[in-house]
Amino acid sequence: MDYSNNKITLYALQADPVIEAIKKDGVCFSKKKYVEKKYVESAAVFTTVYSWFVNEASKFSKKPEGAEYPYWAFKDLYNVDQANGGNVLKLEVPLDEVVLFDVRDWNRIMCLKYLGKDEKEEVAFREKIAPYGVLETKIMLTNFYPDLKREVMDSWQNLFRNEDKLKNGEDVTKNGIQAGLWQIKKEWIVEGL
Repeated sequence: MDYSNNKITLYALQADPVIEAIKKDGVCFSKKKYVEKKYVESAAVFTTVYSWFVNEASKFSKKPEGAEYPYWAFKDLYNVDQANGGNVLKLEVPLDEVVLFDVRDWNRIMCLKYLGKDEKEEVAFREKIAPYGVLETKIMLTNFYPDLKREVMDSWQNLFRNEDKLKNGEDVTKNGIQAGLWQIKKEWIVEGL
């Protein structure tokens, strides 16, 4: 991967209201209320994970005023789920405006799972919670296991373990590169607007 211009090419799928906001204002920010409206019955999962991401990702890329939640983009078009329609945008984004991570790692977090440094650590955590007879999802969505909940959330820091390497052009992921963006600017859009 060549980032000699300090930019990364990414692909994002966005709904019509996002496209209209970009056309009108030149930039668009995701809001918590949009996520809650979109995911209704599963909003608790999304807001739990997204709120954690917002707090942690701002350490890697400054969150601008007006941004509440991230937009998601991918290094490779094949990672963009186009099954439900939408507008695919090809973006050229400055590296200092993205947070990069492995798609698989983010999917584990979205499933409210423990994200170990490796498979061995994940197996050890599952063995640790087995006597409780509880799944990781239940740990995260209830208040009954505060110590285990903190342990799961602490493990999510592993999402950022390769961020520097990815920004230096090393593809150290297993399933592709995903990016969190605080905003989408019109000037970043190469195709799709």
